[in-house]
Amino acid sequence: MSDKERNKFLRGAIFLMATSAIGPAFLTQTAQFTQEYMASFAFAILASIVIDIGVQLNIWRVISVSGKRGQEISNMVVPGLGYIIAGLIIFGGFAFNIGNLGGAGLGLNVLFDLPVEIGAIIITVVTIIIFSIKNYARIMDVLLQIFGVIMILMVGYVMLTMDPPYQEALVKSVLPDDYLILLLPLVTIVGGTVGGYISFAGGHRLVDAGITGRANAPFVSRASIYGILTTGIMRVFLFLAFLSVVNAGFTLDPDNPAATPFLVGLGDLGYYMFGIVLTAAAISSVIGVAYTSISFLRSFHPVFENYNGWFIAGFITISSLIFITIGEPVMLLILAGAVNGMILPIVLTTILVASRKKSIVGDYRHPTWLIVFGAITVLFTIGASIVAFEEIVGLWFN
Repeated sequence: MSDKERNKFLRGAIFLMATSAIGPAFLTQTAQFTQEYMASFAFAILASIVIDIGVQLNIWRVISVSGKRGQEISNMVVPGLGYIIAGLIIFGGFAFNIGNLGGAGLGLNVLFDLPVEIGAIIITVVTIIIFSIKNYARIMDVLLQIFGVIMILMVGYVMLTMDPPYQEALVKSVLPDDYLILLLPLVTIVGGTVGGYISFAGGHRLVDAGITGRANAPFVSRASIYGILTTGIMRVFLFLAFLSVVNAGFTLDPDNPAATPFLVGLGDLGYYMFGIVLTAAAISSVIGVAYTSISFLRSFHPVFENYNGWFIAGFITISSLIFITIGEPVMLLILAGAVNGMILPIVLTTILVASRKKSIVGDYRHPTWLIVFGAITVLFTIGASIVAFEEIVGLWFN
């Protein structure tokens, strides 16, 4: 494979991971937590970026070097574990995809005044058509790169028009008002960025593209870092825009909190820009969730490999039917992110163990500093998840 073709696939993996994370839940969580924790939320964002880089470097490298998907690696570490992880990730994927389709419907409602349910159906049909095409992966790569650039440019422009408090945010990113109280948002946004299916999105895309083996490890490492930095830039832009709004005394719209800075900063034009950003975020996340979730079935039976596109289409269809009949409350999106964060220690521990097994990675030597980084991350996410679980129980029953 030429460097040009390899770089093309790496860009596809970067934006698959990044845009999978940047969905309606990402927008909602950032808005809600900024309003609640103000400038101190900057610490959770900075800490999450550092944690996310450590997580993705470990997962992407081991998956790519081994040439195996996450469920295969898990089953080789502990027989049967791969099936459990696959079940948890697919279940979480459904929760996120319901929210993604709701976001897509809301985005089309903003742009064309369509009923949200009709908008969700339209996006369902469009994404099913994409996955019914024989070479859908190449189309997916191009679309996600376009959507990713559109979202970052538009949100960045809105952020700049708001004149955010850069100095305050910078100080609070290191010295927040209360470290302990930020554990819940930290676990939630880590879960929403690299938890659950998202941690495997880019790695599985590389395996499908044939970018495997020791020789590709340096390229894979750079791609994983670029993916996290892409989501980090988007998170920072959104945070600064939201912080400007709440600092000015505005209250975020409880029904659609992410739209507020667009409206405040640019009026009707900003609201239409929000519609574009929300639609792009939702479509890209629908594609990313469906593709990655079903990739956890591909090695279990040949039928999943042979009819992969149809299973992805079925996953999207079921998600759409659940949304149309039940809906998706904002709380569901926040809880889904937190639950994904609690799955992360299990997934990362499995990857770290796998990195030392010759039956999985051959004679590849996983860097010691990455193992240490990963082990610290596991311990931190376990502790933070315990605290976050107590908070989640409180949110659910209050």
